[in-house]
Amino acid sequence: MPLPAQLILNGLETVNNRVGKTIRWFALIMVLLQFGIVLLRYLFGISFVFLGEGVLYMHAALFMLGAGYTMVVDGHVRVDIFYAGFSQNKKAAVNLFGHIVFLLPMCAMIAWTSWRSVVNSWSILEGPISVGGIPASFLLKSLIPAFCVLLFIQALVAIGRDASVLFGCNKNSAESIE
Repeated sequence: MPLPAQLILNGLETVNNRVGKTIRWFALIMVLLQFGIVLLRYLFGISFVFLGEGVLYMHAALFMLGAGYTMVVDGHVRVDIFYAGFSQNKKAAVNLFGHIVFLLPMCAMIAWTSWRSVVNSWSILEGPISVGGIPASFLLKSLIPAFCVLLFIQALVAIGRDASVLFGCNKNSAESIE
């Protein structure tokens, strides 16, 4: 693969790397917050709706914003009964097909169908899910298009690298996929 193309792909992948390395801390914060909620509830008999929604918001952000990073580290679920035994070229062909035929259209469809709801939510600065909750449902809904954009970016990176392997643009392209 030509150096400028490789630099572009690496730059795009950096977006998901940075997002993933930032939001992974949400898992720890979420556990600590849930632990605090349990302590407050069972030791002191106190409950706050916004704390429970905080766990929900972090959980949503962790999974929605972490999807692209999961692709970077090849941590997504794959049924690889046959795939595991494929050559690098066959794996690249399967991945290329999946990204172009399934992943990109899925991202586009989700972004398209959710866009109106997100825009409407922002236009009224939609409030909490429950009474006493976090007054920012519009931020929660914004995770949907962010998910699509981050996954779309990583799909473009994967398509570039898979095409490089398939079309022999670089003998070391197989290593750059991993």
